[in-house]
Amino acid sequence: MERIPLSNAAFEGDNNAYLFADGPETVLVDTGDWTDRTREQLAASLDGYGVGFADIDRVLLTHWHADHAGLAGAIQEASGATVHVHEADAPLVAGDAGAWESLEATMEQRFADWGMPGAERATLRETLVDPETLGPWPDVTTFEGGETFVVDGSPLEVVHAPGHAAGMCLFEREGEVLSGDALLPKYTPNVGGADVRVADALAKYLHTLDGVVAAGYDRAWPGHREPIEDPPARAETIISHHEERAWRVLDALRRRGPCDAWTISADLFGDLEGIHILHGPGEAAAHLDHLVDAGDVVRSGSEYRLAEGVAHRLDDRPERWPLAP
Repeated sequence: MERIPLSNAAFEGDNNAYLFADGPETVLVDTGDWTDRTREQLAASLDGYGVGFADIDRVLLTHWHADHAGLAGAIQEASGATVHVHEADAPLVAGDAGAWESLEATMEQRFADWGMPGAERATLRETLVDPETLGPWPDVTTFEGGETFVVDGSPLEVVHAPGHAAGMCLFEREGEVLSGDALLPKYTPNVGGADVRVADALAKYLHTLDGVVAAGYDRAWPGHREPIEDPPARAETIISHHEERAWRVLDALRRRGPCDAWTISADLFGDLEGIHILHGPGEAAAHLDHLVDAGDVVRSGSEYRLAEGVAHRLDDRPERWPLAP
């Protein structure tokens, strides 16, 4: 397997695509984004391994985000490669107009639920990718998790790992895992804003992290940046991070009184720019709704307040609030 770094202006850092070219099929996991610059980088890197777009037999996608799936259609157009993605993300990857319209409508509803001001909504719309600029769209073949592909003579097992995205999947191989954006070496993957379609996003993501800990992988090959040498430890660090954030969310409600997700986001992250206008309140809302389900917060419309007794309990749990999936 070869890791192919690809440029990306997003905060997570450079993307990774992964090439398997030592078996009867040439397989690429993720493709980078759809831009001409990335296409040229990917083509040049593949050429260094004696491979062109036309030689790729199969593309496996960790999830639907355009910085991971953006060149899938171009590769399929060049080679006839099959493009595989989880069924939850398949309509977006395939460019289904109804799926993209539904995503837009869900976003608008979330913006209202979170209390996002109109000016920030307008700024965010200028930042978000216009699906009309993407493409060509691939025909896709779906999986749901549990399937096994053979790459370079070894099994590669699909593990559904939702949270960051509805269709996020890991690919397990010989004690290692290609983790997409489910596990990153520097940043904690966003939940709540990165895929507004995901209900109970934080609970799903904590379950995904628990699975990484239980699997005991020796190494993770993430969707961005360098390999992770101790994936279970990294997963536990991210769980701790979310427990610290949950405490901060509760403390913000204690200090501010009843308020909406946008206000909590401002307390957590301050002023936001670019894609963070989406990710900040999405993350805040994911935590708030998880705490509602746990009985620690009460929601009324778009407003949240502490449940009875929680303010006093915060002092007994300094800086960290236990979370269960």
